[in-house]
Amino acid sequence: MSLLAVEHLTVAYTMQRTRLNLTAVQDVSFAAASGEFVAMIGPSGCGKTTLLNAIAGLTPPQAGAICVDGRPVRGPGHERAMVFQAPALLPWRTVVSNVAYGLELQGMPKPQAARVARDYLGVVGLRDFAESYPRELSGGMQQRANLARALSIQPQLLLCDEPLAALDAQTREYMQAELQRIWLARPMTALYVTHNIAEAVFLADRVLVMSAAPGRLKADFAVPFARPRALSIQRTPQFQAIAEAIWAQLERPADLPAGHDENADPR
Repeated sequence: MSLLAVEHLTVAYTMQRTRLNLTAVQDVSFAAASGEFVAMIGPSGCGKTTLLNAIAGLTPPQAGAICVDGRPVRGPGHERAMVFQAPALLPWRTVVSNVAYGLELQGMPKPQAARVARDYLGVVGLRDFAESYPRELSGGMQQRANLARALSIQPQLLLCDEPLAALDAQTREYMQAELQRIWLARPMTALYVTHNIAEAVFLADRVLVMSAAPGRLKADFAVPFARPRALSIQRTPQFQAIAEAIWAQLERPADLPAGHDENADPR
């Protein structure tokens, strides 16, 4: 049974200044099984973040349906957690207090929330920085604290919106390996948006490719590599072949079928 089911989803919005009606996501359908890591990639402005926001219950769709564990999504819920590109940690709270914040909002007593938060800081490798403040952490460490905060509420579905985009190349690659380690330690269904093809293939069980706006689902690639995966797998011919196939889909206009040669004689 699919934990996440998205069926014929269309999301539109009105631009406040111009009052133009824009369709961000159009007739998108896909599913993710329990414990499956699904990455989503597509051109800028294709509606990936809008789709995540709809699944998180932050943006209402105009048509279609979203179900998590068989229940329709009507708004935000504790069974879903979002990891944004910016860590957005509260600067006046310590790291452990930041991680505990979501648990406190759910009504968990502060001492218990702090114990759970410390457990998840251990999972992400930040136990020794529990009493530090966000300004005392590097960018990668802040994002690990952000991830611990999302994991601490024990969601069924983890939604990630380009969480590594702001990091330098070396830190980003290190964090890819860390994300895999953390996810293997506490497996859950994940939907991960990124612009980085290698990152998507390295982390995911499947990679969904979106078209340019309005975003439609163009392709669905299975990633066959066993876990855990070493970063060196990115240099193998099989990995490169999948990455190149995804890139070919991104280059092809949305209205052209796979195998179509744009330069062929139309006769």
